[in-house]
Amino acid sequence: MGLRIDRIAVADLRYPLPPGAGSDAIHVEPEYCLAVTQLLCDGGKLSGTGFALTLGEGNRLVCEAIELLARRLKGRPVDELMATFGSTARVLADDPMLRWLGPHKGVVHLALASITNACFDLWAKSRGVPLWRLLLDLEPEQLVALLDLSYLEDVLDEKAAIALLRQQAPAREARSAILHEGFPGYDTSVGWMAYDDSKVRELTMRAINNGFCAFKLKVGSHDGARDLRRATMLRECAGRQGTIMFDANQQWTLPAARIMCRELAKLKPLWIEEPTHPDDMVAHAALARELAPVKIACGEHIPNRVVFKNFFEAQAMHYVQADCTRLGGVSEFLAVALLAKRFGLPMVPHVGDMGQIHQHLVLFLHIALGNERVFLEHIPHLREYFLFPAELECGRYRTPEEPGSSTDLKALSARGLR
Repeated sequence: MGLRIDRIAVADLRYPLPPGAGSDAIHVEPEYCLAVTQLLCDGGKLSGTGFALTLGEGNRLVCEAIELLARRLKGRPVDELMATFGSTARVLADDPMLRWLGPHKGVVHLALASITNACFDLWAKSRGVPLWRLLLDLEPEQLVALLDLSYLEDVLDEKAAIALLRQQAPAREARSAILHEGFPGYDTSVGWMAYDDSKVRELTMRAINNGFCAFKLKVGSHDGARDLRRATMLRECAGRQGTIMFDANQQWTLPAARIMCRELAKLKPLWIEEPTHPDDMVAHAALARELAPVKIACGEHIPNRVVFKNFFEAQAMHYVQADCTRLGGVSEFLAVALLAKRFGLPMVPHVGDMGQIHQHLVLFLHIALGNERVFLEHIPHLREYFLFPAELECGRYRTPEEPGSSTDLKALSARGLR
């Protein structure tokens, strides 16, 4: 009969950060928290781990929602569950009581992310392969069966999604070189808002020595002159050939964003990220037009595939920063990736997972979909808590080889849950 999910465990894990780390224009003293789902099979001999990233007390709420949503999975055979996971994802997202709290956003949708990511980790482990390999080995029809494409059919239905995958198949072998080369990373940890100038400079030079060529700085402080001074310093450290990006974390109103972005654009960043409220599609579209050739990046706080579709159609972003720990998990992330491909937009994920799952996903997207090889964000602050932390060498992610999605946590292993 195959493996069945015989137990579901939920964990509220919280990790304090070093002074200043993780700070931005909105989140002054963050605590990185993981709302964790574990799906256990065969008396606990095999388990899948998934999580959503939250901050502080919000983690408890997501854990409670996981307990309510995940009950439907108990007793389900793993292969049967994953064969048509798109249907399961839709059933969970449309829970007749919990859907009212969204729909498809907020606490309940983050719980769905944690559950979904655990399903994919468990499935890959049951096959004895890393997640990137599992996804690459699927036929287009099997891959699309993992997705809920409802509300996207006007621009991307199942037939169109399968056609996209088939169209990219001939170039797969050539693009597989990325498995040996390593996927390039960019360093966010050099430029947290609370870091003083000397620390930003020191960390940037250290990152350059470690092989990084791209760096991101937090902006959006109450003192615009401070933002411009630090941004100029980052450009000087990176040099003309280095790639820099600025992230306002939704701090500015549209009038303020227009003023600050015009000044920051003089430093020739690749993108300016989340320049205003994440729900204001019209404002993002206006900035995308006005700031060209500087690009707009966003997606960290875009809650679901439908809102992504609207942003794409409005030409309100250039770089798609979807995150499988902020959307409804790997399944919805892949749906957004196919949608982005349909619109010719590159995916450069936000790494609420610290790059653990996304290192698998960007390999799949590049090889199977021809997603542009830009880079993947690198934030190292939780690496010591993972059994198999993401590894970088000369600024590039090394291809993970362990079965699963690299989400196993030491805290759960210590409790006897793996």
